[in-house]
Amino acid sequence: MNIHIVEDEILIAEDMAFRLTELGYNVVKINDNVEDAIDTLNNLMVDLVLIDINLKGKKNGIDLANIVSDHYGIPFIFLTSLASDSVINKVIQVKPTAFLLKPFNDKQVQVAIELAKQNMSASISEKNIDKSDLESKKIDLQEQDFIFLKKQNAYVKVRLDDILWLEAEGNYTTIYTKDDSFIYSVVLHKIEEQLPKDLFKRIHRSFVVNIKNVTGIKGNMLIIGDKQIPVSKTNRDDVSRLFQVI
Repeated sequence: MNIHIVEDEILIAEDMAFRLTELGYNVVKINDNVEDAIDTLNNLMVDLVLIDINLKGKKNGIDLANIVSDHYGIPFIFLTSLASDSVINKVIQVKPTAFLLKPFNDKQVQVAIELAKQNMSASISEKNIDKSDLESKKIDLQEQDFIFLKKQNAYVKVRLDDILWLEAEGNYTTIYTKDDSFIYSVVLHKIEEQLPKDLFKRIHRSFVVNIKNVTGIKGNMLIIGDKQIPVSKTNRDDVSRLFQVI
C-alpha cells in the first residue's frame, strides 16, 4: 500500500514514515505544502494520503482534502493536534476515511489505515471517469452466474447458485454459501439490490433466500439444508406463490 504523508512538521512526518514502514506499508513521499503534494499525486502511485490540517503556504490540509476528493478519488486520513468544534465540523464536511488526533500510537494508525483499505474499492472519483463508459462496463448479474464476494483483503468468485441465504443483524449482513460465509458492514437491502430478483427473495426483514436452494417448507419456515428460516406475515403470500405445492 503506497502512502503519501503531507505534514509540515518534519520530525512528526519522519516519525510517521518510520511507523508506517515498520507496519509494512510503503511511504512514497513526504510533503509539507499543498502544491508539492499535488505534484506527488500527479507523478507517483498513491493509494492513501495522510494529511495534516496545518500546512505550509496559503492552503491548508482541508483545501488539499477537497482537491484529493474531487480530482483523485484517493482515500485520506486527517492528522491534527487541533480538536476544536469548528475544526471538527470542517473535517466532517470533506468526509475523511479517519481522523487521527496527535499524539497517536501504532495501533491507532494501523486501525485507521486498515479501514481505509477496506473502503478503497469504493473511492473512485466520478470526475475522473466518464459516466456513460462506466454504465456500459457494469456487469449485469441477471446474465452472469457468479459474483465476487469480499473475504478479508481479497475477493472470492462465488457462483450465484452456491449462495444459500443472506441474514441481517443490525447494520451487518452475512452472506451464507455452501462452503463459506461473508460478513459485510452494510445493511441487507443494499446487498439485496445488487442480486438477481428472480433468484433471491426477501422472506423476512432479516432474511433473503436463494429460492433454488430451498429444500423444504415447514409451517411458516423455509428449510435450506439444516437451517430453518422464518417467513414473515407480510411476505407469506408472495412466498407461497414461489413454490408449487401438491
